[in-house]
Amino acid sequence: MARRRARRAEQPVRRSLPGALLDPGCYGKGVRSVRLVETHVSWVFLTGRYAYKVKKPVKLPFVDFSTLKLRKRFCDEEIRVNRRLAPELYLGVVPIGGPLGAPRVGRKPPFEYAVKMREFPSAARLDRRLAADRVPAQAFAEVGERLAKFHASLPRVRGVDGDEAAAAALRNVDELATYLGGSRRREIAKLRAWTELRCSRLAPIFAARAEQGAHRECHGDLHLQNLLWRDGKIVAFDALEFDRKLRDVDVVSEAAFLAMDLQAAGRTDLKYAFLNRYLEVGGDYGGVEALEFYLVYRALVRAKVAAIKREQAASDEHDSERYVATALDLVTPRRPMLVITYGLSGSGKTSVTDELVRHLPAIRARSDVERKRLHGLAASARTGSGVGAGLYAASASRHTYATLANLADALLRNGENAIVDAAFLRRSERLALRQVAAMNAARFAILECTAPVAELRRRIKARANAGRDASEADLAVLDHQLATAEPLDGAERRHAVTVDTQRGISPAEVAARLRQA
Repeated sequence: MARRRARRAEQPVRRSLPGALLDPGCYGKGVRSVRLVETHVSWVFLTGRYAYKVKKPVKLPFVDFSTLKLRKRFCDEEIRVNRRLAPELYLGVVPIGGPLGAPRVGRKPPFEYAVKMREFPSAARLDRRLAADRVPAQAFAEVGERLAKFHASLPRVRGVDGDEAAAAALRNVDELATYLGGSRRREIAKLRAWTELRCSRLAPIFAARAEQGAHRECHGDLHLQNLLWRDGKIVAFDALEFDRKLRDVDVVSEAAFLAMDLQAAGRTDLKYAFLNRYLEVGGDYGGVEALEFYLVYRALVRAKVAAIKREQAASDEHDSERYVATALDLVTPRRPMLVITYGLSGSGKTSVTDELVRHLPAIRARSDVERKRLHGLAASARTGSGVGAGLYAASASRHTYATLANLADALLRNGENAIVDAAFLRRSERLALRQVAAMNAARFAILECTAPVAELRRRIKARANAGRDASEADLAVLDHQLATAEPLDGAERRHAVTVDTQRGISPAEVAARLRQA
């Protein structure tokens, strides 16, 4: 009997609540008009200053909001998961009470609940800002850093094993095929075969990453439509609240989601600005082994979602085709390139490669950062190591360069262009990386950065005074390098591109020269 009364109580809510909440009087003083935005699972009422998100009393294969208790639970969950990344937007859960025909937000006892948020203009959504080219590249590096720190702060969770991951990926391809019909049959068959083969190859990688704790309770839906530009930075909102399994994922899968969406939007440059900072700060270069798989998987998920929306709304949008095209591009074999830097301390290697990662594009590994990571230190840590001592002892340097070679190998094996930013003043160090390129049938180039010695001294002093860079090289280190550096030989010169960093440099021009080296 109680269940029947509860079901009857839901019906008036379903029929009358959206219309009733369009009355500005429901929200108290200061609200003059209300707009409604509707999705398949919620009503969002926009009042000018605040937005109120009410979950529809629906029960679908992927979500159950069918009772007031469940809706309250998922409102609370929405606040919890979103305050982790956007506390300024998510203000709390508010009751809706009073008569059904004249409800009042904030009144008790409640017959409904809403998530209260700060309203933001639709033009602030990142896909729209990006289409208007109104987001600086540095903002994507900054969001990469914040995401890496967010992921590192989260406790480990079980996540899915390799078999579950493979089953989910293949099921997604099959479901996409049903929505797209025969028009993309060959392409979908190619993507399914690629997915099946890659899942088989990656089984030990999936198992190792699960064992190592790579699975965390992430945002779960990190694409451009769920990011916005606010107060000069990118803010992630609308995390998945209704299915914990969709949030408990490998962190590289989450990073791949945004990276893929940037590529699908035609901004591969920003994809690499984001990925480089994410990997450099978090240090999860092991995730590169699964990165391509997750890029393709996320593209096909978005293709399926777009196809479903198009079918339901009779939309003319072609997002599903765009995401399928992105997936096909990702699985197309390509010959990668390895670029190593060569230059004295202060010669501008990091400054040049900061820009080069977007224009080549490539993923970079920095010796100054990885050297400290190997010793459990933050990049900004100061060790006071002198020439040939501490972190810069011969054994420590050999370990650092061996690590850089392994990182380059992993990147090249997985089809990524790689930049290794280090001094490479010894010929043997350069030869070792050239051999890594050869083993992966990759192109190889040396980026030689130069500047007058007086300028090198000025830069080193300024860098030391600022105290922000990972490098600890001082004037004594520079003097040692000047006395011991081994110049490029004739064979190396044929692969070298030299840039004078005291002059204006075009990153696009440098990238083009490296491709021809």
